[in-house]
Amino acid sequence: MGLKELTSNQKRSKTRSPARIRLRNYFLTGLVVAAPISITIYLTWTFVNWVDGWVKPLIPHIYNPDYYLPFSVPGVGLVFAIFLLTLLGFLTANIVGRSIVSYGEMLLARMPLVRNLYSGLKQIFQTALSESSQTFKSAALIEYPRKGLWAIVFIATHAKGEVRDQLADIDDSIASVFLPTTPNPTSGFLLFVPRSSIRMLDMSVEEAAKLVISAGLVTPEYQETTRRLAEQHAPKDDPDDDEEHKTPSVAAE
Repeated sequence: MGLKELTSNQKRSKTRSPARIRLRNYFLTGLVVAAPISITIYLTWTFVNWVDGWVKPLIPHIYNPDYYLPFSVPGVGLVFAIFLLTLLGFLTANIVGRSIVSYGEMLLARMPLVRNLYSGLKQIFQTALSESSQTFKSAALIEYPRKGLWAIVFIATHAKGEVRDQLADIDDSIASVFLPTTPNPTSGFLLFVPRSSIRMLDMSVEEAAKLVISAGLVTPEYQETTRRLAEQHAPKDDPDDDEEHKTPSVAAE
């Protein structure tokens, strides 16, 4: 291969590189658009089929459209499960339902292993689904695992009971926080931190969770910067106009 051929090949590669870059960018853009939609549809479809597989065999034939139609209707089991849970909540809200639930819990309380499992799961669901719960309503920063390194945490509540009494000599206000791990924020560490060592964030818990899951690649917009720019470009009041508005009132007096 001669020098002329090498030179021509280099020129050819240089001329093709911008087109390859554009094609690669188009592919990555399409992947960014299609991947979240496809994964969301797949997970939703999998969940619906999983619920249908459990609930559909329990539905009476009269109310199951699969026995009337030549094809299977997806989501019937999910709708039936939601209806049953709503009906169960309605029945439990009255006196008779509460009495039955209390009697069932009394029976479970006599079983050594089952009572611990049931009480723990019940407390978790009551805390997570309670409308009055203040769990994980804000995100913050703390120095972890050593001074100079900062980690995102979710504020849970004020420390209570023995933990608060044991740490009263350190700080009057101790907060219990949850430190999530990346990329799975459902696992993490429970920490008790003085309020003075916590730096609150303006971002929501959902935005902080996205930041944790993406390992810092997805950063929410900082509202303080937007607010500062809006104040800089906001029209300022003219003091001369204020004097003009004040003059007629003085004259009228």
